[in-house]
Amino acid sequence: MTTAPEPAQRPMRTWLAATIAGLFGLFYAYAVWNAVAYLIARASILNGLGWALLVFACAFPVLVFGAALALGLRRRGVEFALILLTGLGLTAVFWLNVLSYSYTGGSGLVAS
Repeated sequence: MTTAPEPAQRPMRTWLAATIAGLFGLFYAYAVWNAVAYLIARASILNGLGWALLVFACAFPVLVFGAALALGLRRRGVEFALILLTGLGLTAVFWLNVLSYSYTGGSGLVAS
């Protein structure tokens, strides 16, 4: 007995991938904008660890968005959107951790 070959997965159309990535990219850009604004607001009281943490908080959404694009571009549209949504959730959790660390007087975010 031979098994029937599985149908090849149709790749996502370019316009659909660009639309999904563009819509989610706005949310990721807002996360970067928010982190940069917080970095500027706290710049006068940061020490070295605080600078490193907040600069990484600015770069983290860009890194997650790039990883989500790399993982999701060869998948179907719904799967691609779910991967980007998961990355956005990861970015939000990281940002909340940065804020909670900052508001509780984290050692790196207060000048000695």
